Amino acid sequence: MVVVCGFFAIGQEGKITPLNIKAERDTIIAPLFPPSAIKDSIANDSLAADSLNQKPPLLLDKITYKAKDYVKLSQKENKIYLYNEAEIYYQDTELKAGIIIMDYIKNEVYAGRMVDSLGNYTQLPYFKQGENIVIPDSIRFNFDTQKALIWNSRTEQQAAAGALGSDAMKVYAEITKKENDSVYFLSEGKLTTSTDTINPDYYIRVRKAKFVPKKKVIAGFSNLYIADVPTPIAMPFAYFPLSQGRSAGVLMPSFGNDPNTGYFLQDMGYYVPLGDYADITLSGDFYTNGSYAFRTASIYTKRYKYRGNVNLRFENQVTSQKGFSDYSLSRNYNIQFSHSQDTKSSPNSRFSASVNLGSSEYYRNSLQQRNLPNTQNNTLSSSISYSKTFPNYPSVNMSLTATHSQLTSATATESDTDNITMTLPTFQASVERIYPFVKRDGIKKGIIDNINFQYNVNAQNRLTTNDEDFLTTKMFDNARAGVSHSIPVATNFKVAKFFSVSMGGSYEDVWALETYNRSYDNELEEVVIDTVSGFDRYNTYNFSASVGTTLYGTFNFGEDKKIQAIRHTMRPSLSYGYAPSFEQFYDEYLIGDDVEVQYSRFQGTLNGAPSLGKSNNLSFSLANTLEAKVRDKDSTKVEPKKISLLSNFNISSGYNFESDSLKLNPLSINGGTNILDNKMSINFSAGLDPYAIDNNGRRIDTWNIDNGGSLFRLTRANANISYAISSEMFGKKDDKNRDEEEELDPFDYVAQSGGREDDLFGRADDFNANPVRRDEKDADVENPIFGTKIPWNFRLAYSANYSNSARQSEFSSHSLMFSGDIELAPRWSVGGSSGYDFKNQGFTLTQLRFQRDLKSFTMRFNWTPFGTYKRWYFFIGIDSSILKDLKWENRSQN
Repeated sequence: MVVVCGFFAIGQEGKITPLNIKAERDTIIAPLFPPSAIKDSIANDSLAADSLNQKPPLLLDKITYKAKDYVKLSQKENKIYLYNEAEIYYQDTELKAGIIIMDYIKNEVYAGRMVDSLGNYTQLPYFKQGENIVIPDSIRFNFDTQKALIWNSRTEQQAAAGALGSDAMKVYAEITKKENDSVYFLSEGKLTTSTDTINPDYYIRVRKAKFVPKKKVIAGFSNLYIADVPTPIAMPFAYFPLSQGRSAGVLMPSFGNDPNTGYFLQDMGYYVPLGDYADITLSGDFYTNGSYAFRTASIYTKRYKYRGNVNLRFENQVTSQKGFSDYSLSRNYNIQFSHSQDTKSSPNSRFSASVNLGSSEYYRNSLQQRNLPNTQNNTLSSSISYSKTFPNYPSVNMSLTATHSQLTSATATESDTDNITMTLPTFQASVERIYPFVKRDGIKKGIIDNINFQYNVNAQNRLTTNDEDFLTTKMFDNARAGVSHSIPVATNFKVAKFFSVSMGGSYEDVWALETYNRSYDNELEEVVIDTVSGFDRYNTYNFSASVGTTLYGTFNFGEDKKIQAIRHTMRPSLSYGYAPSFEQFYDEYLIGDDVEVQYSRFQGTLNGAPSLGKSNNLSFSLANTLEAKVRDKDSTKVEPKKISLLSNFNISSGYNFESDSLKLNPLSINGGTNILDNKMSINFSAGLDPYAIDNNGRRIDTWNIDNGGSLFRLTRANANISYAISSEMFGKKDDKNRDEEEELDPFDYVAQSGGREDDLFGRADDFNANPVRRDEKDADVENPIFGTKIPWNFRLAYSANYSNSARQSEFSSHSLMFSGDIELAPRWSVGGSSGYDFKNQGFTLTQLRFQRDLKSFTMRFNWTPFGTYKRWYFFIGIDSSILKDLKWENRSQN
């Protein structure tokens, strides 16, 4: 029997990764196993007493060894031979193999595989010393020097704690010399992240290298091989970090040429970990025409406490060259901040933030193509809030909030347009509902017991500004501050068992820090507004009552029918509201000598002026739902399945007793439902006016039907339809598998902060991740060319808004958007997103996507074929985070 050589694998944290094995002859032969060993075999118990009177060396006194077939101790050769499932234990060293030969004089051990009758290699040596585990074909190890010689070794090093699969670096060497526990010397090595360690699809060949497990590989001349074919990509020396966890390092840029910006370097930067809970990435872009950009991205997280991120972005964009007529310089910036807190860490206080603010044109003019989907967003919004609850009765909830809303449309960037609205800050507090006529835990019955009241306060400082004045002192010029106190009082009770009645009123006290007096200047022929600084207030009150009930109607068709029954639920409600007129807070000014104009000094303040004129309204609403009982397709189920036919259908209107004309309010209709097994969602609304309009489009006190029209005049309508379907919906899967597949859904896409959570506006060209990679266990599915399995998905969104308040009969917006992906083969994926704007008669942002999964590599091509953002992007690179800088990109920009 011959002891042969092969390979080994070092796992992390005592874990061994199974590797592929090929039966092949080795070039180096270990010492021969003596044929007489079988005849001279003894019992395989290492604890049995030795018959030799000679005292064995100290080493034999401290080792434990055994084998399945036999153990032979040769006094003449000073060796121990172990055959079949051989094992040796010595201090922190453990060795298992098919064959083990130990020289107890030299304190050396040889271990190798066995060859079965079919010529296959079995029982690879398993060598463990401390935390390091080696699984070689053969190994020669000295217990005294702790040195070893290993052939055709393969070592797996994780890129970071918890990294899996392709993120692990595999280090192969024909000859490995173990100098000590932390240093190995390699000869003719290969470095790869491919999961196939026998025939990797790519590797970096190194002639000689120093290998420090879990830390680094330092190599001499190295070059890249793809499918065993050498490429021109070579380095005179190389350094490969293998340290676990996070470590600081340089981020390699992508380079290219653009007709507008010249040659460029993008995403060049540096990564720095900040302790155990945070990190920061500094990156930038540089263009030969003078444009540049800087970005910082920081992520922090502490389990069961909080998590968040901070992104700061700035772009200095140069167009053309100085001296040319088309030269321009613009500076755009974007600030993103998010913070979320675990509710269990502090149940009575909470801080949260979601910030996305900056230049209105940042996404539209950004030099980074990954911002393409966000160019279609019309608003940027932010909110930062802190809330505190005092749980003692009566409990008090308080919150402090800062908000921001910013329009990003093209017209909103003009300096005279106040496209930014902010509240800095808003303070809110409320006391829980108090029932004064019943104990806190008592049963509430009747009109008296249910009387309750609350106290609420809202203090706010609101300002409006534009991009030019944003984040300057001028943004506070239009600030408005005010406080509102309200005390609602209410009760509820039953009438005739089936009618629910609620009654109540509300008192409100409004404070202002400045008011505005108005007068008319006859010479200038304009209204003059004088600002009066100082505290002022007004108060209002109102009364309301409502009564409602619930009606059910069921239409039975029989249990033998497919549709067994239809249930109609109606909830009619009648409400009345009254509020007096508050003329005491109004004054007058004269235009000329005879025209009186009433105004309130509170007009233009934060909370506005109280109402002038009595409010006396009666309103009616009817809510409807429609459900069906359908016989289940599964014959084993006895109970029928409930299906919603109409989730909601609401009708509402009102009548104004105080109005001299046009007493009846327009009829408002809205509804929604889900059909096709909840794959399609439909929502709609409409407005119907019973009054006619004159030639100027104004409502007149004439019924529309009396004016030669229909009973109601359609004034507005809108419809929204969304539809999503995929190949997974047509297969039967258990819940466990379905949950797992949803986590690994290859088409899941989460937009960047401020963007959509779908790809109807396109998918970002961010190739640092692989969002469409399939799980390895599904990589070898049936060949879809034969029609056995083709994963796909499709999403659709339709929106239409119709306006006809003045007989204009036009669609203010009318569009259809769609997106989808399909895997033509297990590693081929194509997709796209587009839409059509029926109002403007043109296609919306259109993007086509192609991807080829090359196992260790990914190749992608994104193409926007036409429009404002016409461009293409090609990328090919290694997926592993260790070698992701080995890539090639090419792109065009608008």
